[in-house]
Amino acid sequence: MQQRLDYKLASPQTFNAMLHVEQQVHKSGLEESLLELVKSRASQINGCAWCLDMHTKDARARGETEQRLYLLPVWREAHCYSDRERAALAWTEAVTQVAATHDVPDEVYDAARAQFSSYVSPHAAAR
Repeated sequence: MQQRLDYKLASPQTFNAMLHVEQQVHKSGLEESLLELVKSRASQINGCAWCLDMHTKDARARGETEQRLYLLPVWREAHCYSDRERAALAWTEAVTQVAATHDVPDEVYDAARAQFSSYVSPHAAAR
């Protein structure tokens, strides 16, 4: 894979902001394996071969299995993902496609909230 744009050089301030967000996500307490599944699925949806290559390599390095990576595009039909992973993958798909759908369905939000309630602001409960 060859990266088309050196985003670090194109906009150092933007790169530093993205790096800071990434660091904060990793400090959140979410499982590293879950984060890599989410990043891999978003990369599939976005059609980014470079990102997908990077995130699947990172997932494998963290112990992810080939089977689960191969089944990621059809995670709804595969039985190898936990309820927590399914909620995260549904949320990932909804948020990644929000420009086209203009909505994150309540049931997707509710499932994510049920699995990740300790990460939700108390103010978010009063949506």
